[in-house]
Amino acid sequence: MLWLVMALVLFILQILTILLVEVRHPSKAMAWLFILFIVPVIGFAVYYFLARDYKHRKKVRRIGRRHVHDLQEYGKKQKAQHLGIDEERIQGWRSEPRLFALLNNIPGSLITMRNEVSVLTNASETYPAMLAAMEQAKHYIHFEFYTIRHDKAGRLFQEVLMRKAREGVKVRCLFDGIGSYQLSERFVAELKQAGCEVHLFLPALIAFFDKRINYRNHRKILVVDGKIGYLGGINIGDEYLGGDPKLGFWRDTHLELEGDAVYSLQHTFLTDWHFASGQRLADSSLFPEHDCSGTKPVQVLSSGPDAHWDAMLEMYFGAITAAKKRIYITTPYFIPDPSISMGLKTAALSGVDVRIIFPEKSDSRIVNYASRSYMEDLMTAGVRFYAYRNGFIHAKVMLIDHLLATIGTTNMDMRSFYSNFELNAVMFDKATLQRIESDFIQDLKASTEVKLAQFEQRSKTQRMKEVAGRLLSPLM
Repeated sequence: MLWLVMALVLFILQILTILLVEVRHPSKAMAWLFILFIVPVIGFAVYYFLARDYKHRKKVRRIGRRHVHDLQEYGKKQKAQHLGIDEERIQGWRSEPRLFALLNNIPGSLITMRNEVSVLTNASETYPAMLAAMEQAKHYIHFEFYTIRHDKAGRLFQEVLMRKAREGVKVRCLFDGIGSYQLSERFVAELKQAGCEVHLFLPALIAFFDKRINYRNHRKILVVDGKIGYLGGINIGDEYLGGDPKLGFWRDTHLELEGDAVYSLQHTFLTDWHFASGQRLADSSLFPEHDCSGTKPVQVLSSGPDAHWDAMLEMYFGAITAAKKRIYITTPYFIPDPSISMGLKTAALSGVDVRIIFPEKSDSRIVNYASRSYMEDLMTAGVRFYAYRNGFIHAKVMLIDHLLATIGTTNMDMRSFYSNFELNAVMFDKATLQRIESDFIQDLKASTEVKLAQFEQRSKTQRMKEVAGRLLSPLM
């Protein structure tokens, strides 16, 4: 009997620990409690290794602040002009003062005015553009991706990186320890032998024992000579070119930036590089003068579990609540934070045209079930969902009125908002917004609208899968 009482006390202590630690995230607490009830001891062990709050790591925060200060000092020395905001060139600045006050006050994120922006649709456009920029590198290539494969596409980039390193270009490569865990040692060794520096961001084994395996660097960054940069949803692998036999055609969106916004990309890469390698790179040559004459306003936002602000969530929420006519969203994973869900419902009930494109065919069954569990409630409020049927849609795009659009690495899910290191660009110019709208309309044509009446007829088995997926969704 005594052992039974002790087991019960231990179980109650595990429950109390999760409730106390996750007091600010009720949905996350419920997910872990669900796992705990299914597998009591194992569930708590998994929680211990996966769920430690990154923000409690004072050493990480202290190192990050010191390096940010160094980079800011060097950044001030670069000769870029017109870093001040020209309100006349940003549509809606005066009509939406609260939104732009929010954007302007997000720490470490400048709205820059002197930029060129190109929207790249799919890897078939993005890979040639990135490879061409790398071929032109004279000083350095900074190459950071969540996933890189040792396949045909991966070798194509590897060859250029190695050749440029042999030519004397400084090549720094950074890959996520979980996203690229399948990358072969030979692939990395060949890069290093050619003179490339390569580091993993939180390698799987180290991250597991250091209780940080749940935190992933989901960013995709390429910076060439500090003057041209790329970010978006596309990693490096054959599947992005349609090489996955299960998913087929891969629909994605990336950005090419020139001008002052590249300094922000550079800053993010150098911060990540310092974390992974221990090297504090703060040379003023990393922020060179440029001759970009573009006039497009751009804000580059980075977010992560090491920051005090949930910058990406705040940007999304602020933009959604500011919408008056339309909210267009494309996302491969739809597991909204309660505030985002309420914002979308309120917008739809207020007459805003809210449309969300998601993949009919997903690369994760659990996430797909979880995503569908949120749809009925939102459709009842007037939100319209469209299932993309021409393969797999992986783009992360949001368009608000004719006010702004954002493209980047952030999915519309709680993992991106709270656990991942993410990176997005916010654009405000008319031409870029029109291009993004055009792509969205083309994707609508390749999608089928999910009708509420039909969706309500789904089977009990399907509903049960959705419930299970939703309970686990805060951890996805």
